[in-house]
Amino acid sequence: MSTDMRVAETILSQLGGNRFRVMTGAKNFAATDNSLRMRIGRNKTNANYMEVSLNMLDLYDITFAKVTKMGEMKSVKTYENVYNDMLVEIFESHTGMYTSL
Repeated sequence: MSTDMRVAETILSQLGGNRFRVMTGAKNFAATDNSLRMRIGRNKTNANYMEVSLNMLDLYDITFAKVTKMGEMKSVKTYENVYNDMLVEIFESHTGMYTSL
């Protein structure tokens, strides 16, 4: 049984694709049928993990968290029912990182 990568690929392209990856230090991408998870580089918050999920309303839920070495999630911040054209804006305002030049 394979994971349908279309949702994850769409999320990544809406965030800015490869430019997003380079500008933010995002790595360790993981996809599920309806979400994209990744580690993100140092930023103004202590978040080092981000998950963008497609919800039942066909909108996105974004979760930022600090994942410890023991694997527990701390200081979790969630944005719900986000439109696709707001993904970059929320990422940039939450982390203080830019996704493009």
